[in-house]
Amino acid sequence: MIRHLLQILALTLIIMPTIASGDRLKDLASVAGVRSNPLVGYGIVVGLSGSGDGNNNLTRQSMQSIVSRLGLEVSANDLDAKNAAAVMVTAELPPFIKPGQTIDVTVSTVGKAKSLQGGTLLMTPLMGADGEVYAIAQGNMVVGGLGVEGGDGSSVVVNIPTVGRIPGGGTVERLVPTPFLESDYFVLNLHRNDFSTAGNVVDSINAIFGSGVAAALDGTSVRVRAPADPAERVAFMGILEGIEVDPASPPAQVIVNSRTGTVVIGGDVRVSPAAVAHGSLTVRVNEDFNVDQAATVVNGEDGVVVAGGEPVVTPDTQIEIEQDPARAFVFDPGVSLSSLVDAINAVGASPADLVAILDALRRSGALRAELIVI
Repeated sequence: MIRHLLQILALTLIIMPTIASGDRLKDLASVAGVRSNPLVGYGIVVGLSGSGDGNNNLTRQSMQSIVSRLGLEVSANDLDAKNAAAVMVTAELPPFIKPGQTIDVTVSTVGKAKSLQGGTLLMTPLMGADGEVYAIAQGNMVVGGLGVEGGDGSSVVVNIPTVGRIPGGGTVERLVPTPFLESDYFVLNLHRNDFSTAGNVVDSINAIFGSGVAAALDGTSVRVRAPADPAERVAFMGILEGIEVDPASPPAQVIVNSRTGTVVIGGDVRVSPAAVAHGSLTVRVNEDFNVDQAATVVNGEDGVVVAGGEPVVTPDTQIEIEQDPARAFVFDPGVSLSSLVDAINAVGASPADLVAILDALRRSGALRAELIVI
């Protein structure tokens, strides 16, 4: 019965007119417990053309450990890592991936290697945050960078030659447990905390599946009752992700990037009645020095003798002040974003001036928005 109901709902969503302006639920939220896991490992890349770590002790010890596991006894001092490099290997373990499947891995140098071009990563275990091995990486790398060095010390580097990737170079060895098939409820976590959006998600889900199926836990999480039959959960989640929800308008904010001068003003920003006068003051200080050669006059038997002395340095400072006339503009009640931008652009304000104006408006209480500096 439930399976037929899911099929009917899926067909309804497919043939539903595409005039809705909402966003898909899969674009607004993620399912709790369904996520990727980062993996990391330490390994050795061999086969480099003289661009390796050289006499790096860490690399030589790592090579000695690998060779000893193959049944050979050799001293680390007898090894040369000119064609080898110590690397860190990173990867992302996707949710629901099974042992035997492959993942992409990224290889990055940790020593003095100048390029990984043409190298091969030896078998490297990749561990999770719990210290367990979840994948094994090995294979030939794809390096998008290039580095060339001349005999006179000149060099040319294109992109980043010390980082490479191995598509499908990691083989999954362990399954990550997930509560997807065991829990009685699905928990949807919104990408952006908003009580109004959480309420809209609940209303949209209950409008399709019936009252009481979804309930908001807080401004971020929505709990959805899952089908009892595990075989129906995938189809149910597919329908759930396709539901369109009208997200609430974000809070009124002004975002300022102090490093780049970028200013982003939200569409709901409003300004109370206020008058703003803005001008610029430029002060130039030119510092110069006048040097005079001092002289010492001495009366001796041969007459007057003039001897050179220490030079006399006199500072010469010139200060110039330029001030543009202040330009004033008035904001009427409830001024919108477009009017705010037009008024500020009309006076030719720079990004720094714009930040100063917005901060002054906020301190006066005229700017009804949160000013965030990143």
